Amino acid sequence: MTQSNRTSGSGSQRQPMTPAERLNRITEDAMCIGCGLCQSVAGPDTVRMELVETGYERPVVRGALTHETVDRILDLCPGTRVEGLPETELTGTTRHDLVWGAYQHMALAYAADPEVRHKGATGGVLTALGMFLVETGEVDFILHAKASDRVPAFGDRAVSETAADVLAAAGSRYGPTAPLIDVLEQLDKGRPFAFAGKPCDVAALRNLARADARVNALVKFMLTPVCGGFMPPQGLSRFLQQDLGIDPSQVTGLRYRGHGCPGPTRVEMADGTVVEKRYTDFWGTDESAWVLPFRCKVCPDGIGEAADIAAADTWPGGSPDPETEDDDPGANAIVVRSARGADLVRRAVEAGYLTVGAEVDPRYMDSVQPHQRNKKFAAGARHEGLRAEGKTVPRTARLRLDALMQDLGPEQAAAQRDGTRARVRAGKASEPAPKLAD
Repeated sequence: MTQSNRTSGSGSQRQPMTPAERLNRITEDAMCIGCGLCQSVAGPDTVRMELVETGYERPVVRGALTHETVDRILDLCPGTRVEGLPETELTGTTRHDLVWGAYQHMALAYAADPEVRHKGATGGVLTALGMFLVETGEVDFILHAKASDRVPAFGDRAVSETAADVLAAAGSRYGPTAPLIDVLEQLDKGRPFAFAGKPCDVAALRNLARADARVNALVKFMLTPVCGGFMPPQGLSRFLQQDLGIDPSQVTGLRYRGHGCPGPTRVEMADGTVVEKRYTDFWGTDESAWVLPFRCKVCPDGIGEAADIAAADTWPGGSPDPETEDDDPGANAIVVRSARGADLVRRAVEAGYLTVGAEVDPRYMDSVQPHQRNKKFAAGARHEGLRAEGKTVPRTARLRLDALMQDLGPEQAAAQRDGTRARVRAGKASEPAPKLAD
């Protein structure tokens, strides 16, 4: 299906699709990542991110949606379009790797302040950079995510104008989070800011930059974690109920990681009870057991290729050692992609906010992020499987998916393609049209 298609069915039986049906197709094909950009584009009275029956936050049509608005959304949505670092950000010092894409340099790094390093999700790099930017006045605020005040497992859009606010929001959110629900309103302020969000959120913002010159003028830096995906609401409910014996309705606070590297998963209850489990108890140590949304399984860019700086975990083999994770002080591997990102790192080090250690290379990144390497090679074949089944397939550019698929080899590519087709036929690449939860 082409993303601008306004019909459904085949031959003489093709029927016009309504604007709502066209927008819902993104969700129904399991391509919605929940970034919230569609709400900002259409306006919350027309499209609003809502908690729906599946447990996700999805765009729900609330008003008079037009085809023209849907056309714009489809051009910007990271479920339908994902691109690498803009060509304007490539310089004479840019290096290139088939797996890891464009970059200036890679190194180990962590927040120089021990408190920031401890509270951050791994080494506190992104938190330290955000604090540096607001304290020096380079930006007026950081647009990012924090733990939700509405649904404990979710994240909420945050606007942090002080270093204290940035630090208070530290820690990964492994639940639905929509940081772009009002990004056009943030641009309307005319104030410089930095954005920190998942790679798919950054992809959405880069898409918006092609249509709105204010993005490049006002968003001074785009920062991201290297992202393995998040746990679907159903998976979290099973973890709480089956593994912890907790009623999800009684949860009042949830910290997925942080306060260590990675730090414990901490669940707070209405009666004051606190339960803490290791990060490895939550995710497990075997990638094959991860419970992820389908969109994350076919993600063409979990490594933040469109960001100025991407920060990754550094555990050998891709998972922390349960025997030593409590004593790990934490360090990120940073993939500095743009020249402006390299300059930001240099200045943050000079100002005492960041400590940068040994240089690393793409093959080191393969060793600590093997699931990212494997998914990068498989993504092109998985997209072919989606296309063969008539599902929505994100348009991509500067992500090298064809070259990676060629290196994967015909037998493995066929296995990935056929496996995706089987998942589609089994209904694993589908969601119901968004319907409000009771």
